[in-house]
Amino acid sequence: MGDVDGARVLVVEDDAALRDVIARGLRQAGFDVVTAGDGSGALRAAGAGAGAGFSAVVLDIGLPDSDGRDVCQALRARGIDVPVLFLTARDQLHDVLSAFAAGGDDHLAKPFHVSELLARLGAMIRRGAPRAAVADTALRLDPADHALAGPAGRQPLTPTEYRLLAALMAASGQVVRRRTLVAAGWPHGALVAENTLDQYVARLRRKLAAAGDDERAIATVHGVGYRFA
Repeated sequence: MGDVDGARVLVVEDDAALRDVIARGLRQAGFDVVTAGDGSGALRAAGAGAGAGFSAVVLDIGLPDSDGRDVCQALRARGIDVPVLFLTARDQLHDVLSAFAAGGDDHLAKPFHVSELLARLGAMIRRGAPRAAVADTALRLDPADHALAGPAGRQPLTPTEYRLLAALMAASGQVVRRRTLVAAGWPHGALVAENTLDQYVARLRRKLAAAGDDERAIATVHGVGYRFA
């Protein structure tokens, strides 16, 4: 694999046999591999921020405790900006689009050959460009329970609230356009009324305040979108 030798990869797959096959293939190709069997394990391996030092993540969508797309969004919200390759048993258009909307960089449908996984992973790492830095925050997203954890406790989130907040947190300090948030929060092709997004943001503001991080808020950028800062 040349310039990706020694790259550290997190593999998240609940099927132990497949996980072992992937890990063995990656190690034989020169990768340093860390494995997890569910979303909670993936977040533990990733740590509290971007310091885990992974070069890429291989992430199954169908995990036993959470949706892999929600796990990806939680990683992005923590500032982990490395390429994410989704593994999926479904290859329908809406599944592919939702994976990209969740912050994924590529996807691979099961069953697959490890050689293709290696080729895709190597290409992702070589061309991967760092995203903008995410501001440090005491807030954490829990993809298993769809919850926001903060200094004052946990706030439950609906799946749409979770996806919207994850998109905002992953782009901390940047303006996220309304159409980008709609694409992150709702399925492809969904008809979303103009004020529906505003109503969701209003609810998220209340939950952010209740979670107890007074220094973080969602600001409105009129005519454009919203900014988490």
